[in-house]
Amino acid sequence: MRLLLDENLPKRLKDDFPNHEVYTVRDKEWNGIKNGALLQLLLQHSFDALLTFDKNLQHQQNFAKYTITVFVLTAPINQYSVLTKLTPAINGILNEGNLSGGPILISAD
Repeated sequence: MRLLLDENLPKRLKDDFPNHEVYTVRDKEWNGIKNGALLQLLLQHSFDALLTFDKNLQHQQNFAKYTITVFVLTAPINQYSVLTKLTPAINGILNEGNLSGGPILISAD
C-alpha cells in the first residue's frame, strides 16, 4: 500500500512499515499544503492512507468527499520512541487490506 506520513510525524516512522511504499510530505515536496488540498493530492497520486498527528483533521474534512483512510495517531508526544509503539496496530489494519475511507484513531492510551 502507498502511505503518506504527514509533516507532523518523525520521518523515521517510515521504517516501521517495510511491507509498504511510504513517503513523507517532504519526500513529495508537499510541505505546507492545507489538509483538503493534501487529501486531494493523495487521491490523485493513488495513495491508500495518510498517517497524521493532527487530531483536528477528522473534524475539519468531509470524508464523503475525500474517500481516503486517515490514521490519526494519538499519543502524549509525537516522538518516534512513543509513536513506534502504535505501528503494530496500524500494520494489523493495513495487513487486513480493506481500508475504509475516513479517520481511524490509533491511540497510545
